[in-house]
Amino acid sequence: MEEKNLQMQIDEINRKLDIIVEEIELQKRHRREMEDLKEDLMRVGKDVYDSTILELEEVHDHIKTGDMLHLFKKILRNVNNITKTFEQLENFKDFIQNFAPVSRELFLDFMNKLNEYDKKGYFEFAKEFTKISDNVVTSFTVKDVKNFGDNIAAILDTIKNLTQPDMLHALNNAVNVYKNLDIEISEKVSIFSLMKELNTPEVKKGLSFGIKFLKNIAQSQEKSLTIKK
Repeated sequence: MEEKNLQMQIDEINRKLDIIVEEIELQKRHRREMEDLKEDLMRVGKDVYDSTILELEEVHDHIKTGDMLHLFKKILRNVNNITKTFEQLENFKDFIQNFAPVSRELFLDFMNKLNEYDKKGYFEFAKEFTKISDNVVTSFTVKDVKNFGDNIAAILDTIKNLTQPDMLHALNNAVNVYKNLDIEISEKVSIFSLMKELNTPEVKKGLSFGIKFLKNIAQSQEKSLTIKK
């Protein structure tokens, strides 16, 4: 019985010794890891220090200790502003993330609209209009464009008068008459035949209209010259 108790005590001592040995091993491993970390930090710190010295050597002629101190103080005084700036950047980042789906939809709508315009022929029209612009540029001089600008009011006024309903109706009638004209002139035209034609009501009306038209043009021209003087 005593031997059994003695053996149990020895086993308990061995167990405790195993725990102590294991703890000692953990402490050794931890110490080695700390030493390795210390060596790594020393190595990195040395590299950072050497790099900092090299970088400072390049700018030491341009920077003074007072300048660095002034900058540091200024940063401390504006800590709140810097914090607000970072908060705004974070808010802007959130805005971009939230706006991304909307921008995607807008881009798709824009592309669909461009496709619609392409089907309707807007781009072909713009292409042909560009050709017209090229022809205008190559056909007119700078002086012509300047004259056009100087007389744009008169040109627009003329276009305005031409686009009046009664004027358009008259021009349309004139074009239709011209299109339907079927005139055959005989090789032998005598003075007597011309005098005979002049005596017809149609020719008399035409001549009367032409004379009044020219007379009105002359009167308008005289009024324009009087106004300019």
